[in-house]
Amino acid sequence: MRILRAAHMGWCFGVRDAVELVTTEAQQQPVTVLGELVHNETVNAALRNQGVQLRQRLSEVRTPTVIITAHGTSATALEQARQAVPRVLEATCPLVHFAHRSVQALVAAGFHPVIVGKREHVEVRGMTGDLAEFDVVLTEADIARLRPRTRFGVASQTTQPIDRVRRLVAALRERFPTAEVRFADTVCQPTKQRQTAAVALARQCDLVVVIGGHHSNNTHELAQTCARFCPRVLRIESADELRAEWFADVETVGVTAGTSTPDETIDAVECWLNELNKRRADADAQESHRVVPVCS
Repeated sequence: MRILRAAHMGWCFGVRDAVELVTTEAQQQPVTVLGELVHNETVNAALRNQGVQLRQRLSEVRTPTVIITAHGTSATALEQARQAVPRVLEATCPLVHFAHRSVQALVAAGFHPVIVGKREHVEVRGMTGDLAEFDVVLTEADIARLRPRTRFGVASQTTQPIDRVRRLVAALRERFPTAEVRFADTVCQPTKQRQTAAVALARQCDLVVVIGGHHSNNTHELAQTCARFCPRVLRIESADELRAEWFADVETVGVTAGTSTPDETIDAVECWLNELNKRRADADAQESHRVVPVCS
């Protein structure tokens, strides 16, 4: 079995910086992350083991320092945190901050904001939390339900596939041909790189293993992209989920991972696959050397 590795894997810089910030702060004093720092349970479990508390609600925070997740939050929610807790730090990815500023610029220029993304995702809630009026879309059907306006300003959740975003921008222009549509590209570069690499990988494989948190949007989108070009896609969070029978008839397997997947998790999956190859090679060797009695 041939094992191919995608060109872009491991933590993106936003996740790396967020984890470093929380880890450094936790070494000095008790800290609470408001939500999941990143959507990867392996990472969050490692933080808990260092004494970091993860809480979903501000009312549950009992430490003097609270840290906003890599997904960001609205200015309104940030101010509420500052009123409730003595010290508030932001682990927000700089590219999420850029997306927030892009939306604010569109609104300031008089455009009705349309966000391409998942309505209930924490990043999208942060992007829209300060807006008086907005729409969130993810499909052409969502575009069809929009009411007419003279000006639309489109931005995106940073982990959406850029081809989907462009397709929905085109659908919006077709739906409202007389409206002015301005598009701000807020899909982050690591997401674009991984999506491109995933396509190249999936085209060569019989099966692709996508590693990442079960609640991670960019991992979900990687799996969806791979499924367009490869007949079999496995989405896992760790090597413990793998089963040998899944690879029984596989000649070429690809490995890719979401932006919040630790290197050690990726290494463990590749090690598992290499061990499977070794066991198969040993079994084949034993079979070829087996002595078969000759009947007279």
